[in-house]
Amino acid sequence: MTTEMLGPAALAQEVVASFEETADPRLKEILHSLTRHLHDFVGEVGLTFEEWETAIDFLTRTGHKCDDVRQEFILLSDVLGVSMLVETLNGIETPDATDSTVLGPFHMVDSPTRVLGANISPSSVGRTCVVHGTVRDEQGQAVPHAVVDVWQADAHGFYDVQQPDTKPQGDGRGLFTADEHGRFYFQSIVPAHYPIPTDGPVGELLSATGRHAYRPAHIHFIVAAPGFRELITHIFVNDSEYLDCDAVFAVKQSLIRDFVPRAAGTANPCGVKEPFVEAQIDISLHKEGGDES
Repeated sequence: MTTEMLGPAALAQEVVASFEETADPRLKEILHSLTRHLHDFVGEVGLTFEEWETAIDFLTRTGHKCDDVRQEFILLSDVLGVSMLVETLNGIETPDATDSTVLGPFHMVDSPTRVLGANISPSSVGRTCVVHGTVRDEQGQAVPHAVVDVWQADAHGFYDVQQPDTKPQGDGRGLFTADEHGRFYFQSIVPAHYPIPTDGPVGELLSATGRHAYRPAHIHFIVAAPGFRELITHIFVNDSEYLDCDAVFAVKQSLIRDFVPRAAGTANPCGVKEPFVEAQIDISLHKEGGDES
């Protein structure tokens, strides 16, 4: 049957049928569902040709905005809540592990390897911060030598990749190996809340819909160890603005941490002598192949 003889429902079925010989069953399932939902969406809103052209242009410009240090498609996924939905769905089966949250668009460069206790933000000015914790499994046993990748914005709300002319790549980032007891600790500065990049298509979308672009202050973590599911998470600064209206919907109550002021001379694992702010996050990893019930 030729395309012009098909009605909308029959056309959707024809496209679904075209994927019938897909060898990978999961790919086949995804394409079938995507086709049905996409065709239903177009029909539901009565998409015009001009609106279709605008959408193609928007997606094209989103791709053009991506480079080695900027991922506009992740940003688009974030502001539509898709990133958080994927994280939430994949976290349902690991309720005893630390809550996950979005990767974000700025994990685009390798974090420099640093020794425990090192300062990840040596080129940034701000309130000194000591962050420490322990990596454990869901039964509370220490996970020795877990790899802890951290990155954050500075006290003005910028990541290193946003200021390549004034800040060395790797400032605000660190790759650590926990000790034999699963402990990790590092020095930094207290990060600021900040706007996600608005100089691209995602910014245009936020502007057109009257939405703000701000994220509350946070520090990113990726924690990995052999035999465990990799964890992507944050800690959020407890008194930050925008905790209740994160532009990417990524705040979870369990991830908000007190950043507690400490006097000069207070004992800490990094050996900081001056006044500092202390934050703690203990990480619980899910063991792969464990009981999923």
